[in-house]
Amino acid sequence: MTGFLQHTFDGLVNGAFYALLALGLSVIFGMLRVVNFAHGAFYMLGAMGAYVLLTEFGVPFWWALVIMPVLLGVLGMALERAFVHRLAQLDPLYNFLLTFGLTLILQDLVKSRYGVQSSPYTTPAELGGSVDLGLFDFPTYRVFVLVFAVAICAGVWWLLTHSRVGMVVRAATERPELTRAFGINVGRWVTPVFGFGIALAGLAGVLAAPMRAVNPLMGADLIIVVFAVVVIGGLGSIFGSVAAGFGIGLIQAWGVVYLADWPILSQTLVFIVMAAVLMWRPAGLFGREEAAA
Repeated sequence: MTGFLQHTFDGLVNGAFYALLALGLSVIFGMLRVVNFAHGAFYMLGAMGAYVLLTEFGVPFWWALVIMPVLLGVLGMALERAFVHRLAQLDPLYNFLLTFGLTLILQDLVKSRYGVQSSPYTTPAELGGSVDLGLFDFPTYRVFVLVFAVAICAGVWWLLTHSRVGMVVRAATERPELTRAFGINVGRWVTPVFGFGIALAGLAGVLAAPMRAVNPLMGADLIIVVFAVVVIGGLGSIFGSVAAGFGIGLIQAWGVVYLADWPILSQTLVFIVMAAVLMWRPAGLFGREEAAA
């Protein structure tokens, strides 16, 4: 029982990263209909930026947790106005290729400056040690990541459901055509929403820095799983992205342990789940059926 609970907590912590990244991806896709392949690169920049701030400027983790999402959000808005916006009226494949190329550029720029080796990031002293959860102890930092990510997701959900601006953004994200039909200018929210989605990726990267090796390729494999999470939850579904993120984190954690004798199955479990969901509900678990058309 104790082992199961520990694996469950590990799954929820991993799911927290998926939820934050998928939330940003889902908002961007819902508003712009752009599959932002560069999301993993911005996640990497969040972690690498926190590392650089600490090692070269002495800026601690807590400040990096604020500075990097803001900087990357501003960078995201600039990129949207300079490039993504210009391709918005063309086939979505063009923006996909654009963001794919942007990923390669960002990765190569970081590699040329810091190399490909992984760099350690020290866990904040305030979050060292472990927390007694009754049946077992769990690293304090991982507990912080889980609580912080849940708070961010809940805060974003509250903002989207209880403020006028949030409701407009949510409507434009989940039902953009209908929102435009009511005379709401969706275009004015495109740039801020794109920047917000990028900021969430940067925030997840900063949170990941003390837990995972910081390197230029750390977002490359992760983004594939995050795409699967968004598809499972439902393209453009904000709640679906968060719920699927935590769900996939749990499935992966349980699969690694209980399917250890079938390593290929445990490694591909996420994509098996995605295929099963798409066969049952082509729009995803929480997506609207018309979105699948």
